[in-house]
Amino acid sequence: MSLGIAAYSTWWERKFAALLQDRWGPSRAGWFGLLQPVADGGKMLFKEEIIPNVANKFLFVLAPALFIITAIVAGVLIPWAPGLKAGSHWYVLQVTDVNVGVLFLLGVTSVGVYGIMIGGWASNNKYSLLGALRASAQMISYELAMGIALIALIISSGGSLSFSEIVAGQNEGVANIVWQPLGFIIFFICALAETNRAPFDLAECETELVGGYHTEYSSFKLGLFLFAEYINMFVSSAVMAGFYFGGYNFPFAQEFYAAMGWHYGDWQISLIGFGAYFTKTLIFITLFMWIRWSIPRFRYDQLMNLGWRTLLPLSLLNLALTVGIEYLRGHLHL
Repeated sequence: MSLGIAAYSTWWERKFAALLQDRWGPSRAGWFGLLQPVADGGKMLFKEEIIPNVANKFLFVLAPALFIITAIVAGVLIPWAPGLKAGSHWYVLQVTDVNVGVLFLLGVTSVGVYGIMIGGWASNNKYSLLGALRASAQMISYELAMGIALIALIISSGGSLSFSEIVAGQNEGVANIVWQPLGFIIFFICALAETNRAPFDLAECETELVGGYHTEYSSFKLGLFLFAEYINMFVSSAVMAGFYFGGYNFPFAQEFYAAMGWHYGDWQISLIGFGAYFTKTLIFITLFMWIRWSIPRFRYDQLMNLGWRTLLPLSLLNLALTVGIEYLRGHLHL
């Protein structure tokens, strides 16, 4: 699923950018350009493969594979719909659920930056190395604030680290965004930085670093790097939709299901829940793209200042406020 959505995210980004710039966008490969991702993938697959003579060949090949594997693995925790009952068996539209899913998610996304670092260093190119160093510094700067924002979310969600339990806990129509508005803003900005999307794309800044960490890459290996970026964007959007906006839940869902005579386990509820979650995810993907085509890139010093001097103090403030609010909710029975 991640691969298919990432492929057509490239199509939607080109169409959406064309809409903003009063152009047509892809329109020749298939009806409305819908075969453009297939054409782009074929181009990447059949172009000439070039590995620099001075590169560390093993690590040069390993880097894009590591980057896209970690991007795909991060999506296995997403609970796309309520459980579906068939006979005496329950089926959940989720690859796996672990009771420390939030920690697993943070760990996997942290490993992803190693693909960028290894690729930048193994290329033996100064521009690639600078891009890799920028990516690692950016990851350290923003992952700390993101982690603290998630701690506040866990506290307000009852202390569970399970992705599915956090989503299921919002089934009364009150999403976590109500209790964590500041935490969501922090998480969203950090997600932009973690995915190396504009205005935080300093690791591959074309105007300064040619192509950044993937300057020396071509053909299929370059395609893996670019593809992994869209997978990361898709997974980040799904995580935000699940953590802060209820995932497959939506306001007055219980009343609607009761009026229709449906019960959890029915295929109708699973289908509607999947549609609700997928729609929220697409909205976030479009927001990622809108920001990319609307806001200019930050300078590197601005990037670091935002991470350490603004988001980190704000995340600590949000954590303190969350603890205070949860204390009051517990004693006032809110």
